[in-house]
Amino acid sequence: MTPRLDAIGVVASDMAASVAFYRRLGFAFPDGAEDQPHVEAQLPGGLRLMLDTEEMVRSIVPEFQPPSDGGRIGLALLCDSPSEVDSVYEDMVAAGYQGGLKPWDADWGQRYASLHDPDGNGVDLFAPLPQAQ
Repeated sequence: MTPRLDAIGVVASDMAASVAFYRRLGFAFPDGAEDQPHVEAQLPGGLRLMLDTEEMVRSIVPEFQPPSDGGRIGLALLCDSPSEVDSVYEDMVAAGYQGGLKPWDADWGQRYASLHDPDGNGVDLFAPLPQAQ
């Protein structure tokens, strides 16, 4: 038997803010998720994105302290086109979320941008550039 990746867990300092951020990016959290200590959204391919409050994590690991310098994970979201990278980035920033890298054409053949979720975790947006396909 070989372990397989089943879920990605993120510790949220503000569950409502994190749920709102990820919902705006298209993650389907159930109604009422913002009031729960643990929530999950199904991802393509059977993976899950799990959000846990700091209090929930401390109920399992009492000595847990969140990092003082921002996020410790990064997610990368494939967009359908380079223009979708731009529009998703602009939509999220216009909604008040923190942008990281503004959209640009990366040397490795992708339109690329990055955002930060409410806890400072990196969320990259990318799509292959036409000449790279």
